[in-house]
Amino acid sequence: MAKLRDEMLSIPEVIEEIGVPRATFYRWRSCKKGPKSIKLPNGAVRIRRSDLNRWLESLEESA
Repeated sequence: MAKLRDEMLSIPEVIEEIGVPRATFYRWRSCKKGPKSIKLPNGAVRIRRSDLNRWLESLEESA
């Protein structure tokens, strides 16, 4: 079976999914407290689905 490609999410998709204001998400990013992200050559930022899931799981374990 072929490996499925990891979905790349935009910041608006991520903040809608986790339900936080845009400013909060950007604050987390600047403090390196948010999920791992990728900056593309065109300046767009993407978050891999697997990185978002891993980040959410890490919050659950430490809570």
